[in-house]
Amino acid sequence: QVQLVESGGGSVQAGGSLRLSCAAPGRTFSSYVMGWFRQAPGQKREFVAAINWSIGSTYYVDSVKGRFTISRDNAKKTVYLQMNSLKPEDTAVYYCAAAPYGRMWGSVRSYDYWGQGTQVTVSS
Repeated sequence: QVQLVESGGGSVQAGGSLRLSCAAPGRTFSSYVMGWFRQAPGQKREFVAAINWSIGSTYYVDSVKGRFTISRDNAKKTVYLQMNSLKPEDTAVYYCAAAPYGRMWGSVRSYDYWGQGTQVTVSS
């Protein structure tokens, strides 16, 4: 069984920063793309960012480019989402996920494994 463990959510004022973490204890994701998605109440789950674990290539939705950075720590088997210049519209539950190589990285259907989600709230 694959479990992704998320942490780092919380409440922050607009313009502030948070760093989300997603750990995968007990297994490797070296052959996977790791992604972050978010879902606000009444909204569909939305792609945010992804990283190719092996080579480090990154992908972002346009709305977060220049503000969010996805990265990974191979030794800690952890993926991070550094979120800067946060806006109220970034408020959502954020999920990490893992997709095998070869699938469309921006599609929720590409991802086989999901974390439990962590709440991010940005006040104006």
